[in-house]
Amino acid sequence: MGMGLSIDSPRVALVHDFLLDVRGAERVFIELCEMWPHADLYTAVYDEEGTEGRFAGRTIHSSFLQRLRPAERTFRALLPLYPAAIESFDLSAYDLVISSSSAWAHAVICDPHTTHVSYCHNPFRYAWNDRDRTLTRTRDPVTRAFLRSTFRRWRQWDWIAAQRTDRYVANSHATQARVRAYFGRESAVVYPPVDTARFSAGRVGDHYAVVSKLMPHKQIEVAITAFNILRLPLVVVGDGPDARSLRRSAGPTIHFSGRAPDAAVAEIVQRARALVVTSVEEFGIAAVEAQAAGRPVIARGEGGALETIEDGVTGCFFSGGADELALAVTEFDDGAVDPGACVRNAARFSRANFQANFRLEVDGAAAVDARTVSYRRPLRSARLARRASREISG
Repeated sequence: MGMGLSIDSPRVALVHDFLLDVRGAERVFIELCEMWPHADLYTAVYDEEGTEGRFAGRTIHSSFLQRLRPAERTFRALLPLYPAAIESFDLSAYDLVISSSSAWAHAVICDPHTTHVSYCHNPFRYAWNDRDRTLTRTRDPVTRAFLRSTFRRWRQWDWIAAQRTDRYVANSHATQARVRAYFGRESAVVYPPVDTARFSAGRVGDHYAVVSKLMPHKQIEVAITAFNILRLPLVVVGDGPDARSLRRSAGPTIHFSGRAPDAAVAEIVQRARALVVTSVEEFGIAAVEAQAAGRPVIARGEGGALETIEDGVTGCFFSGGADELALAVTEFDDGAVDPGACVRNAARFSRANFQANFRLEVDGAAAVDARTVSYRRPLRSARLARRASREISG
């Protein structure tokens, strides 16, 4: 695999799945961009406005799918074409490639001399750990059959692509276990960077908060139902395809702020009695941000929450549905939480820690003088999809 970096000014490329908005994975990619300020950026599709100009001024290479002008609301319709899109990039000029992947970025094809380190947020959830639930939610039988076939072929492609990567770095032990189970690859854990300096403890109000993309797998409806039962104020920060249905089911104590600037989100979180997390997160940057603001977290007791929250000290866990969440909110005494303990726990996930630990992994991968190189050629299915996409765009 990788043969080590060039001694003089290594040429670096950074790859991300898609750059259409700014969420947790994109914040990690922003940190990578600051660590390698002269690196070229590659992504399947890019929207400068959706990403708030965070990558303006950088050299950005998008794929042939960019000609179809996908947006944050429409890019998922192109799902079968993303493997071909990510394999279409010519990265032969680079000594080091770092991919930031929760779907397909880890599948970029590199030359034998190139070291490829992939920071894995999660293997593509819809093809792996969320496959059955996604199919169950799909009511149309034709669409469901199409997705079942697509996910099956995707898993085959994904596993083979994973064997080309020199080193995986996982964002949590939960993701590390999935990388091992799905890809058969070992990985080190380096927790994502959290800009803890953006938050500070302040006067606490009477509301609770949810900060999340409003998508089915986030299970925001559990919080909506629970706070309808409790009749307590809840502020929901974020947007997404579930926004309309969630608004329809929300009672008078629930307020939707939509997508908000960082400063506004910080204000909402640091004044909240607690942050509520209803989904199983691989890591969960919002939970760490809340603790950086001195506020506790009430989270589903699975996944990354078990690594970022100290039960009974900086928050509490629940399992089950809306009734169990309502009970957890009622029984948890947020007033007894020491804000200083929350801030100290959040400090474990600082940007400085991420930079130091991730550089160690990159340097370690570059130092390996591998004797064999994976056969890095696009899969036949990807080549056919690429040919079809050229016909569509042409």
